[in-house]
Amino acid sequence: MKVSQILDQIDSGDIALPEFQRGYVWNRDQVRGLFVSLYRGYPVGGFMTWNTKAEGATARGGPVTVDGTVKLLLDGQQRATTLYGVIRGNAPKFFEGHANAFTGLHFNLEDETFEFYAPSKMKGNATWVDVSKLMADGLGGVLSSLQGLANGDNDAFTRYVNRVNQILQIKERDLHIDEVTGADKTVDVVVDIFNRVNSGGTKLSKGDLALAKIGASWPQARQEMNAHLKGWQAAGFDFRLDWLLRGVNAIVTGEALFSALADVPVAKIESGLGEVTKYVDGWLNVISGRLGLDHDRVMFGKFAVLVLARYTHLHGGKPPTAAERDRLLAWLVHAGMWGRYAGSTETVLNQDLKAVDTHGVDGLMENLRAVRGDLTVRPEDFAGNSLGARFYPVLYLLTRTRGAQDWGDGTPLSAHLLGKLSGLQVHHIFPKARLYAHGYSRGEVNAIANFCFLTQGTNLDISDRFPEKYMPEIAGKHPGALESQWIPMDPELWRIENYLAFLAERRGLLAEASNTFLGELSYGTSGATPSSEWDQSAAPTAVSSPVADLDPRDAEIAELLAWLSSQGYADADVDVEVTDPETGAVLAGAEAFWPDGLQVGIGQPVVLDLDADVVDEPRLQSLGYLVFTSCDSLREYVHRAVEQASVQEDSGDHHD
Repeated sequence: MKVSQILDQIDSGDIALPEFQRGYVWNRDQVRGLFVSLYRGYPVGGFMTWNTKAEGATARGGPVTVDGTVKLLLDGQQRATTLYGVIRGNAPKFFEGHANAFTGLHFNLEDETFEFYAPSKMKGNATWVDVSKLMADGLGGVLSSLQGLANGDNDAFTRYVNRVNQILQIKERDLHIDEVTGADKTVDVVVDIFNRVNSGGTKLSKGDLALAKIGASWPQARQEMNAHLKGWQAAGFDFRLDWLLRGVNAIVTGEALFSALADVPVAKIESGLGEVTKYVDGWLNVISGRLGLDHDRVMFGKFAVLVLARYTHLHGGKPPTAAERDRLLAWLVHAGMWGRYAGSTETVLNQDLKAVDTHGVDGLMENLRAVRGDLTVRPEDFAGNSLGARFYPVLYLLTRTRGAQDWGDGTPLSAHLLGKLSGLQVHHIFPKARLYAHGYSRGEVNAIANFCFLTQGTNLDISDRFPEKYMPEIAGKHPGALESQWIPMDPELWRIENYLAFLAERRGLLAEASNTFLGELSYGTSGATPSSEWDQSAAPTAVSSPVADLDPRDAEIAELLAWLSSQGYADADVDVEVTDPETGAVLAGAEAFWPDGLQVGIGQPVVLDLDADVVDEPRLQSLGYLVFTSCDSLREYVHRAVEQASVQEDSGDHHD
């Protein structure tokens, strides 16, 4: 079938994408490589479709509207999306991913190369032709510019016209399509076929497989779940599709394993989705309002929220009493602090669902004690570093709930702060640059005990001054403001040569504050008033790191991540702990982490951790992770992958 006919059938809905496929994951080099091969006439592989009845078929991007049968793409999604995106100039309706991966492709009429738009090189340069615009306008749209470029040279004009036509002929290229048909081709059989033909491509997760089976009877399942995920994302919380599906499972079956959903009627699953989203909304309001954990970076123990949803389901959907709520919140914080869901999530979630079913919050706490023993917070628990450490959310929680004050005007930081200079920022009490100049390591500089939260205006006023200079001023103007943020009040500890002693003292104060607050939650001494409705929280508080407080390595990381994104690679999780899936032990405090690979579902998980002396590289490598301890090494790895892709271009070897 000709490329143009394939695109027409995508437009008409005769060719669609099955729901169980993940989104678009190609990067710019793969897009460029495909068009190089098409231009040169190299083989680019064919497609495989599942021809099935249109009625009841589940497709990405909306319901199937054609009559009779529909062709669902099993193999070739990346190529089909790329062809459509470049030739049509926009993404197909089933698109999910980074559109910038295929926008802006240009062709050089002189050296016959394909590159993505670069203003410094291409703006006003007639030798570069916009491929998408050319596909839309045809030869007539560029004839005048070709004539101007040839400047009366007929041979050059003919050469340019031939090269433009060679690009336009890509639409007439015949590509082979294998078809899977037959009444015996159930979703299970087809998913198995998909995994076999994509052995070198995108893998399906357990959640994808479960959703594929659900989608066979409920075509809108994925769209409805994604709509809820987008709503939470807009509110500042980033949850994944697998997480939400486990929540549905928890409500409907009380189980964590997706296999429990196999024989559940679709109507019950639909009902379960409605329940779990309602309960999660309620608990997010409670967690935001009561604990101050109001955005994704501080929302640790996300699977614990599903256990809270199960608890609510077991109690008829009614909001808990103030005392019940606080005990459950104490468990949530403990679960996050001690990495309850850092290891084998399915196993742990199943244990907690059983516990909440039989013994409520007492069972949940007993599960924690069985693994952890003593739940007391100790000073050394605040010894981590980076915004991804488990106790960073605890510091934020304490700031929002224990009367912490801004150092500029003594304003309490418990409520959402409005105004251009009032967004909360992470403040390094001892400035980064000063500590590095004094010889302290990156881990010491970014210790949690060196963090506090201030308004932007206050942060700008303090700038990079030594604590021994600015803290006496604050103590004089706003008595109690320093103490409210657990600052040791011995002036000798404010001197940079005593920095490590300062950290040790502040850890002790933070541990004491944590134990006091958790005790109040657990034993009902916090003075909470009963409520018959879910607590309402303010909008998420914007928290950032001030540009003035960034060290060169932070800027280097930001530049690397921006470059990778511009090339069509997956966005990274930043400042996160990477844990052992078996033991839950922290293996790295990653500056950036790609759990599904640089291209989702393709390749190995990637960890970027600049603290080479701390990261457990051997264990990570044994678990199949690619580990990089410098931005340069990761960038070099990507460049090598690009070079390898170029070699494959020359041989015409392309795979989804």
